Amino acid sequence: MTFAAFVRHGETHWNTQGRIQGHADIPLSDTARAELGAFTLPAALRNCRWHVSPLSRAVETARLLGPGAFRLEPRLMEMHWGQWEGETLAGLRAANPRDMEINEAQGLHFRPPGGETPAEVQERLKTWFRDIADPGRPVVAVTHKGVIRTVLAMAYDWDMRGKAPVKLDWQAAHLFDVDANGTVIPVALNMPFEPRRG
Repeated sequence: MTFAAFVRHGETHWNTQGRIQGHADIPLSDTARAELGAFTLPAALRNCRWHVSPLSRAVETARLLGPGAFRLEPRLMEMHWGQWEGETLAGLRAANPRDMEINEAQGLHFRPPGGETPAEVQERLKTWFRDIADPGRPVVAVTHKGVIRTVLAMAYDWDMRGKAPVKLDWQAAHLFDVDANGTVIPVALNMPFEPRRG
């Protein structure tokens, strides 16, 4: 098993507006930059290999929280939401209530038009798990809410219908053991960031 800690990027203006970001490259807000600059990850995570989604909100987060060097990893990008990027879920549900109800009931196989499903995100993550497999070399992954939710689904055999099995704090690290076969075991969720000293 390889130890992997998942961290979500800081907030963007689209996050505060409830807009779906997906692959849209939205930067952090000034507020998020200031907040993240006051924190660091727990000491146990600072000497890990760092793999980071190439979207700017994740890259900025890694630069603010991390020790320096990191590798850009496209497989850690947010789920692609296709034609719905920039929309809000509330707006989509109001405009097409029956279609959205049917689609959302698909859980892992929910698909935005022109986008990908959570199950497809899991498949690309499994290829990443194979590539990072090394029990002696832990990894920090700076990524996105949708990606972390799919990891949680793998860990708890959750089909992504109904409520998540665990409530996650998005300003924290979530630790799992992963292996090259796609097995995911939760280790410690909601590990808080630490105040930066000096």
